[in-house]
Amino acid sequence: MKKITVKDITLIGIMAAAVYVASAFLQIPIPTAIGSTRLHMGNVMCLLSGMLLGATPGGLAAGIGSMFFDLTNPAYITSAPFTFKFIMAWLCGKIISRCSVGLKMRFIGGSTAGAFLYVLLYIFKTFIEDRFVLGLPLEAVMLTVAQKSVVSSVNAVISVVVAVPLGLALRPAVTKFISQK
Repeated sequence: MKKITVKDITLIGIMAAAVYVASAFLQIPIPTAIGSTRLHMGNVMCLLSGMLLGATPGGLAAGIGSMFFDLTNPAYITSAPFTFKFIMAWLCGKIISRCSVGLKMRFIGGSTAGAFLYVLLYIFKTFIEDRFVLGLPLEAVMLTVAQKSVVSSVNAVISVVVAVPLGLALRPAVTKFISQK
């Protein structure tokens, strides 16, 4: 197991802050049949965390930043223990580190897999929460799931399209920072 350095902790903190800021302030709320959803840039930073920091540190940054967003936002506070952002960044970082194709293709593949796994988990959580926790009628739940599926899929595509070029641009600087003594 790799020893965690001060640089690792610093990068995790910086990316967690970026996830929080992008989730909290770079968003467009969208009302749904029950509640609301939103387009936001937090997922871009989650994917970027996985790309730049790797699976576990990137996952930690994404999870910590998202947890703080959830805890500081009354509409999302109950989501804090169930955020799937760690998994999104972790899968992105894991694919990037394990594949042997070019860096751009690894970034595209890793971010696409991470973003769409998140969409699936989010939609599944929405269904379980609305149907079995809130006890809403199936028709209302399915309408909400359909609406959130569309918005989340658009969010996933935007996240990949924005994160890949950002990751490619920032990777040399992060690599240089990590390798400095």
